[in-house]
Amino acid sequence: MKKRKFWNWVRDSDTGERTLVLNGQIAEDSWFGDEVTPAIFRDELMKGEGNITVWINSPGGDVFAAAQIYNMLMDYKGNVTVRIDGLAASAASMIAMAGTTVEMSPVGMLMIHNPSTAVIGNTKEMQAAIQMLDEVKESILNAYELKTGQPRQQLSDLMNAESWMNAKKAVELGFADKILFANEDEEKQSEGVEAMLFSQRAVTNSLIDKIKAQSLKFVKAAVPDNRVSADALRSRLNLLIH
Repeated sequence: MKKRKFWNWVRDSDTGERTLVLNGQIAEDSWFGDEVTPAIFRDELMKGEGNITVWINSPGGDVFAAAQIYNMLMDYKGNVTVRIDGLAASAASMIAMAGTTVEMSPVGMLMIHNPSTAVIGNTKEMQAAIQMLDEVKESILNAYELKTGQPRQQLSDLMNAESWMNAKKAVELGFADKILFANEDEEKQSEGVEAMLFSQRAVTNSLIDKIKAQSLKFVKAAVPDNRVSADALRSRLNLLIH
């Protein structure tokens, strides 16, 4: 079965500079056990020279395919300018880290999270899968750490929380170098605008806390306060005695 290409090359007729467009899922048909597709990608990348621009709009996909693309772009001799169009999520965010310069659309988003897989088998096979995912996460962290310079534990925490970043937050944390279409004056003006980092875990925990608080209010309102003072109890006891 023919593999569906998720990339396309465009050459500027005036400058001759090449642009690589990564659009959609990274390797919808896995590269695992496939020697042909990676070789085609490498041949197309290496058959030209000079600087290249990589446009990314992808929800992610096969982490091993993304790792190979990352390595090929890192190994490329010219400058690689990565431009995040709409979305660089999951495995696609790792590819973005290969850019000599990473530029992000003001309306673009970047998402990082822990790798996942589907496994069928016994406990030993499940444990092996967990170990594999742990090692895959460490390899992804290598790319993030190399690009951002952020502490490894902080990056790991961001992955644990499944973190979504707008362009300003991505630049602030080092995942991107600049915001597309913004001149220096506009970037300075935007410094007062709060960057956005969305954490699925943080939002979920906040929602749970709010639900708990509302539930406690409801319980307190529904249950009458039957407490009486010690003096009142003594008075009742005296009535019984006499």
